[in-house]
Amino acid sequence: MKKLSLIALIEASFFAAFAIVLDLLPSIKPTPNISISIAMIPIFILAFRWGFRVSFLSGLLWGILQIAMGDAWIATPVQAFIEYFIAFACIGFAGLLFNQIQKEIRFGSKKKALGWITAAVFAGSFARYFWHFIAGVIFFGEYAPEGMSPFVFSLAVNGVTMLGAAILCSIVAVLLISTAPRLIIRNDPTLLIEQKKVS
Repeated sequence: MKKLSLIALIEASFFAAFAIVLDLLPSIKPTPNISISIAMIPIFILAFRWGFRVSFLSGLLWGILQIAMGDAWIATPVQAFIEYFIAFACIGFAGLLFNQIQKEIRFGSKKKALGWITAAVFAGSFARYFWHFIAGVIFFGEYAPEGMSPFVFSLAVNGVTMLGAAILCSIVAVLLISTAPRLIIRNDPTLLIEQKKVS
């Protein structure tokens, strides 16, 4: 397995810090339990730019920074591990569509690339909120309204949050890449050769 370059590690750290900054901005809060923001955008940009490993690492760093800064809501060590290590790292699953996005941006259709970008945002959002859902069922059932099961409560809260965040981040990502596609294009000759082979 190829080691990550120094540039990739620097970008992973920088974008994790940028996600923290975006997380401090006002978010959409239809209810006290639901908060929808664009804070995942930096991790998604990395996913489109570098792929799974770098965005996975950056998401993990973001989760660790949340704990270090005291912004994490921690009930137990296991809950913290699930919600701030696993869940945040899993935003990197958006990077699994890296090859399709890069191929279309460089050699294909910009419209198709934007379609893959939207799919990647939804994949990363689902991967993250799946773990928040699991943690909600196990650790936060007591917050469910009377008569509602923890499963339904967690599904409703995390499902609405996931959909809202995915739609909002998709819109922002599409606007960003439409106007500045070079955000996700690296000057990497090896990458160009590999992608010409598959195009």
